[in-house]
Amino acid sequence: MEVRTRFAPSPTGHLHIGGARTALFNYLFAKRYGGKFILRIEDTDLERSSIESEKVIIESLRWLGIEWDEGVEVGGPYGPYRSTERVDIYKKYVDVLFEKGYAYYCYCTEEELEAQRQELLSKGQMPRYLGKCRNLTEDQKRRFEQEGRKPTVRFKVPEGVKIVVHDLVRGDVEFLSDDIGDFVIVKSDGIPTYNFAVVIDDHLMKISHVIRGEEHLSNTPRQILIYDALGFELPQFAHVSLILGKDRTKMSKRHGSTWVEQYKDQGYLKEGLINFLALLGWSPPEDREIFDMEYLIENFSLERVSKNPAIFDIDKLNYINSQHIKLKSLDELTQMCIPYFVEAGYIKEDEAKSKFEWLKKVVKSVYEGLDYLSQIKDRVDIFFNNEVKVEEDEAKEVLKWEHVKDLISVFENKIKQVNELTPEAIRLLFKEIQKETGYKGKNLFMPIRVVLTGKTHGPELVEIIEIVGKENILKRLEFFKTWYN
Repeated sequence: MEVRTRFAPSPTGHLHIGGARTALFNYLFAKRYGGKFILRIEDTDLERSSIESEKVIIESLRWLGIEWDEGVEVGGPYGPYRSTERVDIYKKYVDVLFEKGYAYYCYCTEEELEAQRQELLSKGQMPRYLGKCRNLTEDQKRRFEQEGRKPTVRFKVPEGVKIVVHDLVRGDVEFLSDDIGDFVIVKSDGIPTYNFAVVIDDHLMKISHVIRGEEHLSNTPRQILIYDALGFELPQFAHVSLILGKDRTKMSKRHGSTWVEQYKDQGYLKEGLINFLALLGWSPPEDREIFDMEYLIENFSLERVSKNPAIFDIDKLNYINSQHIKLKSLDELTQMCIPYFVEAGYIKEDEAKSKFEWLKKVVKSVYEGLDYLSQIKDRVDIFFNNEVKVEEDEAKEVLKWEHVKDLISVFENKIKQVNELTPEAIRLLFKEIQKETGYKGKNLFMPIRVVLTGKTHGPELVEIIEIVGKENILKRLEFFKTWYN
């Protein structure tokens, strides 16, 4: 049997981290076993679905490197791949359920359904539809239609049946049909519900494994009933754990960004995010945390997916992403940082090419310790602004040292005498200053650092001086004299 998995998001917003994890697990499982991964859009929620959201989801998946073999924008033998384009297909199977006695029209109003729900709750019972319209006569149906009521179609759930979900992650999970109640499979506007459409689509698209979030487990018995009623073979189910915040509550905005697009914009690498997502509920067969897509495809299995909730730890994501940043070549990293330099107003977009070699030096001096690339904006201001601002209390204290003015005067004279500020020339310059003034260590380097950058911490001072260059070093020293005096 060919392994065929799918990701079927509703285009009602951005690609959530949980959805991205689901897509990744389906993709990895299919690729691990030489199968196919399908992208299907479930846009049956007409009010909330939009083409814009679909585009965002598609772009986010492609950015992550999760490509599909069949589906929207790619095509394939089992299309169309949007639910709203498959309504005629669903209707055929609704007719089959009517013929077999598994479906009936329901004319209950929202008010009647809510009253029934409240009554069951008041008795301490699970809310469910009690089958009021199961056995309506033709006269009753006609009367309801004359009142202007538009019926839904409900699935007739058999009574007293135990439904067992054979789950590849959770083992056997049992449900009782009497707790479900007859459920809607076609809404009053003629659009099928998720629970019905997903069964038809998965069957016709020959989906072998349905890998999805734990929140869908409660839907599965309804879907199994439809599979059985239509005589379809069941796929294998695997429900992966919820993603919780560090406080063990459902992940939300208070735990950090929740969309893939937000992480992309902040400068997380796709490799880092994929690596982190894989560890949300899955463990590798060996003791390591940093790996690429190729390793994941070779090693992913459902046997190593945990049934326990996955914890979204932003510190762990930052660590993993920082390791992937270090794996990038300097050219690649610089290219990826340029949009953030432009965004911060440090350079113009059309200057990037001519300044690329210089920008490489800037990036090289600060990339160590970056968790994500947008952080670079706050680390490189020292290279772009000759009007140095001293705002840290510690830096202000340094400028109060008695020898600062004389030291800076000597430093300025030495700089003027150097033709080219290479690292070797700068180191020699400091040796000469030390010999001439007697200052060394912190007393030598800290005042110069503060005068040139306004800060007490940052890249190596030799790197700063080389990158800033002689002309701008002298400008900063002039600015310092004006400000200091």
